Amino acid sequence: MYDVKSMNADDFIDDGEISDTLLYAQENKNNYKLIDSIIEKAAECKGLTHREASVLLACENDELNNKIYSLAKKIKQRIYGNRIVFFAPLYLSNYCINSCTYCPYHVKNKNMCRKKLTQEEVKAETIALQDMGHKRLALEAGEDPVNNPLEYILECIQTIYSIKHKNGAIRRVNVNIAATTVENYTRLKDAGIGTYILFQETYNRKNYEQLHPAGPKSDYKYHTEAMDRAMQGGIDDVGLGVLFGLGTYAYELCGLLMHAEHLEAVFGVGPHTISVPRICPADDIDVNDFTNALPDKIWQKIVAIIRIAVPYTGMIVSTRESAENRRVALELGISQISGASSTSVGGYVNSDEPQENTAQFERSDTRTLDEVADWLIQMGYIPSFCTACYREGRTGDRFMPLAKSGAIGNCCQPNAIMTLKEYLVDYASDTTRKHGESLIEKELMNIPNAKVRQITIDNLKKIEDGERDFRF
Repeated sequence: MYDVKSMNADDFIDDGEISDTLLYAQENKNNYKLIDSIIEKAAECKGLTHREASVLLACENDELNNKIYSLAKKIKQRIYGNRIVFFAPLYLSNYCINSCTYCPYHVKNKNMCRKKLTQEEVKAETIALQDMGHKRLALEAGEDPVNNPLEYILECIQTIYSIKHKNGAIRRVNVNIAATTVENYTRLKDAGIGTYILFQETYNRKNYEQLHPAGPKSDYKYHTEAMDRAMQGGIDDVGLGVLFGLGTYAYELCGLLMHAEHLEAVFGVGPHTISVPRICPADDIDVNDFTNALPDKIWQKIVAIIRIAVPYTGMIVSTRESAENRRVALELGISQISGASSTSVGGYVNSDEPQENTAQFERSDTRTLDEVADWLIQMGYIPSFCTACYREGRTGDRFMPLAKSGAIGNCCQPNAIMTLKEYLVDYASDTTRKHGESLIEKELMNIPNAKVRQITIDNLKKIEDGERDFRF
């Protein structure tokens, strides 16, 4: 039976509640008065329930759907302004003992070249990422207690944080590894991680068990309850996501929002981020085997609905998506993107050379970080390499009041500008630097507090003179 505060996955992701919700949504998809009222409620930036969001998803009226898109753009701008945060994944190991049917890392794939980075290779990959200009990483590893024990992950984190190359430094390491224990989450927290990320893949239990026939990940409850354990272990920034295309999209969106509601109800703070990946080609994986593959228009609508349903949650899109899809998604709610990503183990060092078969999936956006940065700048966005909130302790329930009050603008706007300035001075091409300097001059005027604005201007001069790492 559905219970948002239960710690049992079958209660807070209740199949009966999702079925009832989807039926209710279909029954009301032409109830324009109700849909209008839901859109009006969303405009208050207080969020929507999973049932309200499902009604919007079912709506087929073009005029009302355009209202949803318009509102998503307004909310995105109100909360995040023009800032887009950059990150890059760093694949540590593709050894895995699971049998996930949608992932080429599955244990039965004999074509996959299995590889695990040594600490020297982690150092080399980190320097390569720093030399691009990255400051924020998301660590990725398959589940293998022999080859990828937690001790290995912790050692990699320590290595990454220890590397200072030229003016480069990785200032925030997020971690995307398999579900683990409360004790291990505490160890990750103590190691200084930012956000713990774990994709549910699918919230439909029957579907989940078919897609995960063997291995520790086949335990639906243990996997679904991982975020509860992470928060119990002291990690208050967690990142949710599903792999759209594995199940029906309406079911997955409903389950995703129910999971967010559960975290809010139990811990007082919802997910820090939500990711919206779609199934895409990979070694020995044919997307045509998955009959629920998501069309662009539906995916874009889901992005917009998530933005208005959980307005203060960061939203992430990776290089799985094309440049054009990423452009549309940025307007509708995305606040973080990866740039110049490699999905191969060891893929950043000698990246121009042919890679061994270690990639998790094929990328659609293969541009360099500088090309993506300049693309953002020319669209009026501020490429942000900021990691200040985590380093200043503005996480979990300490972040939300600042975000909801708008006070975060006196932190995020100057921090984004100062980290962009670092990038322009240290890494950018002449063209990107020229465009970026013009954008900074314009965006300084959008810092609400005059004193903060002047400090930012002073710090920009110090960055030109060689100083680094200023933050509010």
